[in-house]
Amino acid sequence: MIDTYAGIEKTIRERRTVNQFSGEPVSTDLVTELLDAAVWAPFHSRREPWRFLLFVGDGRKRFSDAVLSTYTDEKREQYGEKVADVYCTGVPVHLVVLIEEEPRPKEWEEAFSAASALIQNIQLLAWERGIGVVWKTNDYNWSPLFREAIGVKPGQKVVGTLHMGYFDKTKVRRPKLRTPVSELLTLID
Repeated sequence: MIDTYAGIEKTIRERRTVNQFSGEPVSTDLVTELLDAAVWAPFHSRREPWRFLLFVGDGRKRFSDAVLSTYTDEKREQYGEKVADVYCTGVPVHLVVLIEEEPRPKEWEEAFSAASALIQNIQLLAWERGIGVVWKTNDYNWSPLFREAIGVKPGQKVVGTLHMGYFDKTKVRRPKLRTPVSELLTLID
């Protein structure tokens, strides 16, 4: 079979969400390189709307503790040890993407959309470097306990938490079928 896709289209079609990582460290320099390229996402305002919190190495415990602080006692008793192990040793990088909260709907939507485009850029750039990403929008992102514990400032919104790391390429999920565009497109001519 001839590979009919090349370049960015190939990366877009092949990229998958990765939930299991090898545990191999990802350097802060590499994450910074990815972010330096990802920030070229389009944005509407005069200044880039995003900020980042990066948890690596021992900083992952702070992230894990913050997540666990949002659990009920029962849930923490049942899952706490496993969650702490995954977040502190299994996932090499936790990257939290933030935007400033914005009361004006149009500006809010533009900032959120720009940050979402930036996250997609991160996913594609990371994939090309052999790094998998899972973009989480879990309930803890809204928890005041979590937000305070990780250093989210008042007036900031968590757009997503990205868990990142190297992975076993033989365990990548198969693609989910996509609806043909011809079924989604309304052509007005």
